[in-house]
Amino acid sequence: MASRHSDPGATASTKIVIAGGFGTGKTTFVGSVSEIMPLRTEEMVTDASAGVDMLEATPDKRTTTVAMDFGRITLDEDLVLYLFGTPGQRRFWFMWDDLVRGAIGAIVLVDCRRLEDSFAAVDFFEHRNLPFLVAVNEFDGAPTYPVGAVREALTLPPHIPVMKIDARDRRSATDALIAVSEYALQSLTA
Repeated sequence: MASRHSDPGATASTKIVIAGGFGTGKTTFVGSVSEIMPLRTEEMVTDASAGVDMLEATPDKRTTTVAMDFGRITLDEDLVLYLFGTPGQRRFWFMWDDLVRGAIGAIVLVDCRRLEDSFAAVDFFEHRNLPFLVAVNEFDGAPTYPVGAVREALTLPPHIPVMKIDARDRRSATDALIAVSEYALQSLTA
């Protein structure tokens, strides 16, 4: 008799989406926590992007996600967390509905140097009633603001969690995943 752990059908999975504007650190976030080599659909930023993608605020960015990022974390021998990073450019937003299907929650990465780029992602998740939190990705040399000031600037209701993270740091990104999972569970019982 086979144990339930040897049956591949016994493994449960869940999904969290990492979203945000162009260049906020979504690919970096997925890569910092994934136990597998993340699937990345990055392409070189070309001159064709000028006037289409807002590149002025990220002049050193050389690649951009054109479909999604994908990573995986095994939480237990029978529970797997899948991470899907969205593309940030407006011209790829049509994919977001498919990427969030089945997700328990989302993390909206924010760059305070371009806070206005965050409103679309916040609106997207609010309109779909998908639990999300806002994670302020603190870039080197970028101005820092208190969490309350970011909440106010994004006009977020008090129940939406806001936290500071460093998407490059595995522990920091993991803390955000834990926080959004806890928030999603609270939302189910509320």
